[in-house]
Amino acid sequence: MVFRPRRLELKTPAQLRVMRRAGLVVNRALNAVAAEARIGITTTELDAVAHEVIKSAGATPSFLNYGQVPGQPGFPAVTCISVNEEIVHGIPSDRALADGDLVSVDCGAIVDGWHGDAAISILVGEPAAAVRELSEATRGSLWAGIGAARLGGHVSDISAAVESHVRGQAGTPYGIVTDFTGHGIGSAMHQPPDVPNHGRAGRGPRITEGLCLAVEPMLALGRPDNVTLDDEWTVVTRDGSVACHWEHTMTVTAHGTWVLTAADGGEAELDRLGVPYGPLAD
Repeated sequence: MVFRPRRLELKTPAQLRVMRRAGLVVNRALNAVAAEARIGITTTELDAVAHEVIKSAGATPSFLNYGQVPGQPGFPAVTCISVNEEIVHGIPSDRALADGDLVSVDCGAIVDGWHGDAAISILVGEPAAAVRELSEATRGSLWAGIGAARLGGHVSDISAAVESHVRGQAGTPYGIVTDFTGHGIGSAMHQPPDVPNHGRAGRGPRITEGLCLAVEPMLALGRPDNVTLDDEWTVVTRDGSVACHWEHTMTVTAHGTWVLTAADGGEAELDRLGVPYGPLAD
C-alpha cells in the first residue's frame, strides 16, 4: 500500500505501552491458530480461533470490515489466511489444509484505539524441504530488517537489510514481492511511511523515538509477479509458486529495539543479532 507523504505519527511512551498490549493480543491469537493448524482443519475454523482470542481479551479485530466504504464491503474476516501460492490477503473459507501446505496467517488487533499487526507462516504436516527453507529465509529476513533499525537511521536501512538477507541465501533465488510493503502503524492500521522489502540504505524518513513500523517481508519460491483474484483481496503468484509472509510491529526506544508483537519483546532474536533490546519500563 502506498501513502502520500505527510507527517509521521510519533507515539508517547503511554501510547507505546497500549500498542504493546495490542501486540500481545495479536501474538496470543497467532499462537492459538498455530496450535490448531493441522491437516483437515479449514481456514474459517482457524479464523474463528483468532477471533475468540481477540474477543476474550476485550480487543477489536483490525481486519474485520477493513476497507469498508458505501457500496463496497470490507474484508470479511478477522485474519488473512494465505495458503501456498497465495501471498497475502487470503480470505478464510471452507478450504481444508493439506499435508505439505504453507499457511501464512496475518492478524491485527485494536486496544483502546491502538493497533498491533503481525503475521506468521505455519508448515502443515511434512512440507518439502524447499518450502521449509523458504519460510526460514522469510523469517530470517524479517529479523535482519528489524535488527537494522536504529535511532537516527533511515527506514530504508530496514529495506536494505531484508533484501541483503534474502540475496545471501544459498540455493534457489527467492522472489522478493515488491508490490506490497510494510508500513507505519499506530492509531490506524496503515500509516506512513512505507517499509519496502528492497532498496538502498540511508534513504527515506529518519527513525525516531515514537515511530512504530510493521516490517513484513513476502517471498516466493518462483517469480514475485502477482495478480489479485476476483474476490478483490487474495493476491497470488502468477507462476503458482509457493509464497511466504512473516511480520512484526516494532519501535526503537532510547534503550534499543522493542518488538511489540513478540512475546518476549524480541529479546532472544535481538540478542542473537547483537542488537540492544529496549522495552519501556512498566
